[in-house]
Amino acid sequence: MVDTDILQFIKLCVKQRKILWTHHVNMRLKDRFIARNTLLSSVGSYEIIEEYAQDKYLPSYLVFAKHNDDVLHIQVAVDRDNENIRIVTAYKPTLDKWEEGFRKRRSK
Repeated sequence: MVDTDILQFIKLCVKQRKILWTHHVNMRLKDRFIARNTLLSSVGSYEIIEEYAQDKYLPSYLVFAKHNDDVLHIQVAVDRDNENIRIVTAYKPTLDKWEEGFRKRRSK
């Protein structure tokens, strides 16, 4: 179970705009027709659905978000030491990979 403190830290960083946008996410958002503001304005709906504590550089988390009728997944790396987050990637999940509700991956 993910510590709710992590979720609060992520939300606070978004609200205070303490965000580093990776080159990868900038390219993906453009390709996927997702605006940065869509990710930012959905902060009230954030839920952590997966945890990658041993990720390459920083612990990261897959965040579920809703914006109007759209569901989004946002991978967020957490840098507590420097008091910011990094948005790694974002996408609109699909039912071929995710179960109904988009919070749990389908079994392979």
